[in-house]
Parts: sequence; structure tokens; C-alpha cells
Amino acid sequence: MNRSENAVFTNMCMIYKDEYILIQNRRNPNWPGITFPGGHVEHGESFVESVKREVFEETGLVIENPTLCGVKQFQTMQDERYVVLFFKTDQFKGELKSSEEGDVFWIKKEDLKKYVLANDFLEMFSIFESDKVSEFYYYKEQNNWKKKIL
Repeated sequence: MNRSENAVFTNMCMIYKDEYILIQNRRNPNWPGITFPGGHVEHGESFVESVKREVFEETGLVIENPTLCGVKQFQTMQDERYVVLFFKTDQFKGELKSSEEGDVFWIKKEDLKKYVLANDFLEMFSIFESDKVSEFYYYKEQNNWKKKIL
């Protein structure tokens, strides 16, 4: 039995300060809407270093001590395991600036539902905020996609 599989690793980071969160309005038509900054982990790159790099590229902020707080995963059409590592931090410095990925700006957490969110982002946000769940999992059942929050 082969226990290895192809995988794609990505990250997403919730940067927060008091009741505010930094959000990104993504321009990518494949997954548009409000989400947190993040991106792909490069070959040979650590997960923590990758989230620091992605946040800097997309926001101009230098983050410190990102904490792994959850994961999202699903199988791609190429049967790769696609993994999104969820990080959060309230330690940052620098000047906020948007990028080609999308506009970034601060909002109150309670106002999140007032925006057009990326698909399933509200459920993902619940994982960032929870101490009781840590996984957002998509799976197929009878050719239909289902999801679990575990």
C-alpha cells in the first residue's frame, strides 16, 4: 500500500488587532471576494516562512509569530491533496499596501457579513476564531462535494 500522494500546500493568515481584521478583496476570478492574504508554499520553503512571505507580498506588512490555527483540505481534479494552512497573528509592522492579488483593508470582525465573501470563507473564518474546531474538509459522496468542519 502506497502511503504517499501528491499534495499542494498553501496558506492563509488572519491578521488582527483588537476587534479589527485585515481582509483582502481578491481579484482572481477563480475565487473572488473577501478573504485573508496568503498563497502557495514554494518548493523547499517552510510553512511559517511561506506565510510571512505571502503576507508581505500581498499587504506590505511584516508579520511575526504566526500561529497555526487550522487547516482546509480537499482533493483536486488531478487527485492532489490541496492543503490550506490557517495561521493568525496580531504581531505586525510596516505600511499597509494592496497588491495585484487584491485590495487590503481593515474592518471590524462583526462587519464581515456585510461584504461579498469568497466561497465558504465565513465557514473558514469560524475555524480561525474557534478553539474547538481546526479542520475544514471537503470530500466526495456519490459524486457530490460535501464538507465537514471538524
